Amino acid sequence: MSSKLEILNALKLSALTNHPMPSIDVTPRVENLVGQFETNLNTVAGTLHKDGGVQALQAKVDELIAQGLQVISLVDGVTANREVPPTAHELRDIDYAVIPGEIGVAENGAIWVNNKNLGHRVTPFICENLILALPTDKIVPNMHQAAKEITLASGEFGVFIAGPSKTADIEQALVVGAHGACSLNVYLL
Repeated sequence: MSSKLEILNALKLSALTNHPMPSIDVTPRVENLVGQFETNLNTVAGTLHKDGGVQALQAKVDELIAQGLQVISLVDGVTANREVPPTAHELRDIDYAVIPGEIGVAENGAIWVNNKNLGHRVTPFICENLILALPTDKIVPNMHQAAKEITLASGEFGVFIAGPSKTADIEQALVVGAHGACSLNVYLL
């Protein structure tokens, strides 16, 4: 028997037996989900806009357009000055992307977005600034609840976004926007 086979056989003998995944029964805090979400979103450098809904979001987009910025909107009822381009490369000069979020998580301020609502997968990462529109009734207490509501068909893409892009180097210097959006604003609808 070769050394390779001896090693593989020894590994088979030392393999752990399969065990079922543990049942996690976490009782979530359900009081003031919007408050919890706002606190945790602020912790990850995001900003929550609770009042005004679609009208407030449209007013912000109008203000950005008046400043000469390039804005793309994938939220129904919000009109911007750029359409979804045929290729993702044409998104390179987008200043603001307005995207619908599907689920907000109160315990960490994360928002689930799915490629069904992104136009291109790269949209939330290539724009300079990101605005997510989230229905207030879609805020859940924790990731356990969020995982129960998420579905992805084969070939679909989804991601939790928690604040703008951030990274820190060896010197502990925090850089915001190094790998994606420099700011994150969330509008509750």
